[in-house]
Amino acid sequence: MTSVRARSRHPHDDAPDTSEQFRRIASLPEGSERGALRQEVVRAWMPMADRLARRFRNRGESLEDLRQVAMLGLVKAVNRYDPARGSAFESFAVPTVVGEIKRHFRDHMWGLHVPRRVQELRNRVRTATQELTRTPDDRTPTVAEIVQHTGMTEEEVLVGLEALDSFTTLSLDAELPGSDDGYALVDTLATSEPAFDRVVDREAVKPGLAGLPEREREILYLRFFCDETQSRIADRLGISQMHVSRLISRTCAKLCEQAEAQAEAQAEAQAEAA
Repeated sequence: MTSVRARSRHPHDDAPDTSEQFRRIASLPEGSERGALRQEVVRAWMPMADRLARRFRNRGESLEDLRQVAMLGLVKAVNRYDPARGSAFESFAVPTVVGEIKRHFRDHMWGLHVPRRVQELRNRVRTATQELTRTPDDRTPTVAEIVQHTGMTEEEVLVGLEALDSFTTLSLDAELPGSDDGYALVDTLATSEPAFDRVVDREAVKPGLAGLPEREREILYLRFFCDETQSRIADRLGISQMHVSRLISRTCAKLCEQAEAQAEAQAEAQAEAA
């Protein structure tokens, strides 16, 4: 009797026999009775979902959150399972729950947005690295060894290796490895240089400046390069200060229009060439 019972046991102790409940669920219309049966089945299979959640612990997500995701997958499996198909509920529920957990990692745990193809390459490289590391010397496998082990191309392996560091991000305030003086990542970031924009602006107006009348060129030179006041420029040229002000405003506006028109023409030319 003992041997027969042992042979008939389910592969997992947390896989109860709920076939009768599923048959009743399939025969009932939507309503409170059917909902109560579904809840009963979910409670019966919760230990299985918990076991599957524990398989993914120590991967950057709390076990409690993993359990919540696994329970969500279990509810989906119960709602979608059709006993008329002839397959056991466990064979349907396990991939559903595991898929929900993996989807959670894919959609919510990456510090950077990474395409699904790159995520898959990362997972293949990670698995191959773990398998190849289980050697007597316990050394990290080379790219060539991973290529030979997985059948992936060298480019795919390199992309997967690069994606290994994209799962989590490093704080800008984190101290860099080997730094003894508190040198952080934020200290390596460059700042914008206002002088660069000034160089671009000067180069943009050069053609327009060359085409200005001599008096307008002299006024702009005295005002912006020699830092002369409008009054002193007016005395030097023998015109009113108001006239100098109007000439400066009109000339600057003209130079801006010419520079913008030239930039638009260059952009259109590049678009046509592309």
